[in-house]
This record gives sequence, C-alpha cells and structure tokens, in this order.
Amino acid sequence: MSEQDRVRWDARYATSAAEPEGGPPPVFAAHVAEFPTAGTALDIACGQGAASFWLAQHGLDVLGVDVSAVAIATARAQAQRLGVTGRCRFAVADLDDGLPAGPLVDVILCHRFRDARLDRAVVSRLVPGGLLAICVLSEVGGSPGPFRARPGELTTAFADLDVIAAGEGDGQAWLLGRRR
Repeated sequence: MSEQDRVRWDARYATSAAEPEGGPPPVFAAHVAEFPTAGTALDIACGQGAASFWLAQHGLDVLGVDVSAVAIATARAQAQRLGVTGRCRFAVADLDDGLPAGPLVDVILCHRFRDARLDRAVVSRLVPGGLLAICVLSEVGGSPGPFRARPGELTTAFADLDVIAAGEGDGQAWLLGRRR
C-alpha cells in the first residue's frame, strides 16, 4: 500500500473504538462447524483483531496481519486483555509486497480486503484440506469500485477449491472453500 494508505488506516484506527472481543464475521456465523478447532490460521487484513480472537478462542493458533501499526497495537493489547496472547500473534505487513512468509496453515480468513494479485498465494498457503473464508465488498448490490469484486469473481478466482458455500449481494461477496 502507499504511504498515504497506511497513514489513512492508522488515522482511522486511532479514532475508532476497539473492535468487539471477537466472533466470526457475520457472513460465516452459520458455518462455524466448518472451521477446525485446532491448527493454525492466518487472518489477512485483520484490523483490530476481532476475527483473530474468535479463531484463537475456537482453538487455532493465529497470525493476524494488517498494514496499520495502530490497529496491530490495539489487537495486541486486546489479545492480552482477553488472555489469548498464547494463541494470537500480530504483525504489521504491507500486503502489496505479498503474503508474509510462513508455513502452510489450516485456515485463512480474509474479511473486507481484496487484492486479486494474492489469490494464488492464498490458495498455496493452505494445507491440503485447509479452509479459506473470504468476504469482500462487491459490485453485486453495491457500486463498482477498484476494491469491489465483480459478479462471480470469487468463485472464478477460487475455482480450484471445493466450495462449501458462497454468495453475493447487498454489496458483498463471500466464499468458504477447502483446498483439494
């Protein structure tokens, strides 16, 4: 991301209240049983860490990454308050440089971030049978824009996954799938 983007996100998080203690992103709430209760997870563009906390409380060891140092500092403090620091780590990462290096993971969660250049890297980072949970802004029921998925974009981009569930409408698109 450009320095201007980083500054904008830092300013946004500096003036916002901390996210709730955790929970799955609402779009995945009906599919909680699909998420493993052990293993590792990568939370891409984790913001202040709400989904990371939920994954940790669900039994996973989580690395949350975000471009905003302010968001990451808040996530670290909240993880300590929630007692999940043993399961949650957070790092500042500029995703324009690609996914941070690391081992294969059992779950990748990406909520409200879209960069199609990362699609192959995301799939490659999953263990066989690993779960991708992605929810992005969409042109379907929303307006067009550079960070919005076009109709059918997620199912096309992740066609080599076994899709468990997917949908688009009301300005969002989402997909839950397993790596073959």
